[in-house]
Amino acid sequence: DFTVCDTAHSLRVYTTRPDTIFGVDFMVIAPEHSLVAALTTAEQQKTVEEYVAWVKSRSERERMAEKKISGVFTGSYAQHPFDANRKIPIWIAEYVLAGYGTGAIMAVPGHDERDYEFATQYQIPIVQVVAAASADGPQADLSVAAFCELGVAVNSGPWDGMRTEDVKQRITAD
Repeated sequence: DFTVCDTAHSLRVYTTRPDTIFGVDFMVIAPEHSLVAALTTAEQQKTVEEYVAWVKSRSERERMAEKKISGVFTGSYAQHPFDANRKIPIWIAEYVLAGYGTGAIMAVPGHDERDYEFATQYQIPIVQVVAAASADGPQADLSVAAFCELGVAVNSGPWDGMRTEDVKQRITAD
């Protein structure tokens, strides 16, 4: 769960990659998510309402087939569960569906292609948290693409240097 700053709300997310939690650079909720209104600030209200209306005019099939990713910022931030000083912007995007998982994702653009595309489009900084396990393996160049391989943890606090599979187990337990 990610606590939403300045509110009594939290966002529950599901992930297959808990090892990348330090690489969460933004969060995305579905336009139909029950917390859209509560998380939208007054400054973003008109933009969010127009975006949600546009998305609702489209089918899920159209949304998933769309090649160009779109989204809007809610104006709200979540607190990182392992770093109380780190605030993560919460966006709304059509590529997240309310009926899939929890309708909310932790976006890790350094290590997910769709999140990478979104982050580069909206100029969201990208943090690398997985590096190649060996010099002869695939190398990360986040200026070009997401690094979706397994490897070793970097920029991940006490888990730095641990192999992906070990970090998944340890971070989930912690």
